[in-house]
Amino acid sequence: MVDHGIGGKTVLVAGGGKNLGGLIARDLAEHGARAVAIHYNSAASAAAAEETVAAIRAAGAAAAAFQADLTSAAAVEKLFADAIAAVGRPDIAINTVGKVLKKPLTEIGEAEYDEMAAVNAKTAFFFLREAGRHVNDNGKVCTLVTSLLGAFTPYYAAYAGTKAPVEHFTRAASKEFGERGISVTAIGPGPMDTPFFYPAEGEDAVAYHKSAAALSAFSKTGLTDIADIVPWIRMLVSDGWWMTGQTILVNGGYTTK
Repeated sequence: MVDHGIGGKTVLVAGGGKNLGGLIARDLAEHGARAVAIHYNSAASAAAAEETVAAIRAAGAAAAAFQADLTSAAAVEKLFADAIAAVGRPDIAINTVGKVLKKPLTEIGEAEYDEMAAVNAKTAFFFLREAGRHVNDNGKVCTLVTSLLGAFTPYYAAYAGTKAPVEHFTRAASKEFGERGISVTAIGPGPMDTPFFYPAEGEDAVAYHKSAAALSAFSKTGLTDIADIVPWIRMLVSDGWWMTGQTILVNGGYTTK
């Protein structure tokens, strides 16, 4: 009988230093993970990552943090190697890395496009590749995308467009890794109440997003709260293992496919 619970499992969270990734890392430790390795992108996030490490340890799990720019295959390979050396092969691998750009398509430069593609698509591809190589049999893999994959909207061509390939990566990986009992999923949150949201949006857009979801009136901000995403992640990387190859939009009724 395969144990699909979180207790005793080893976890790797890319983008796990703060915000949603940090909350996911803490939550899985609190639900019995044996060890949690987290990644963070830049020195500016180091203090927050150390706070997350401390919280993981306080929950009774081993913890380690690694800084890296994951926009090269070599960097993703090194992250997995370093995490395995520190805490062991992961049973659960979660990628929350992403970058938002809201800008008219006609004004997006080549360098901006290349950066968006590298962060949102390339990183996800090679994270899935390394997960397929290193996650233990009967493991779980989940990637954060965006509910804009179900929207018909202007100004997010580069953001939603470079997240869209992850749906296809997820489907392929689920078929390829399934023979080892590994489930592979993606979750697309709605506009989230995080520091990344507000700089990209004008006042009118913020007001719209805060009222657009069917359940907006029942959210403390009107937006998706990161705490509302965490239980879905926890479910998919544990007892929800039978769900695989799917992208699930979790947004309070903001949009659907």
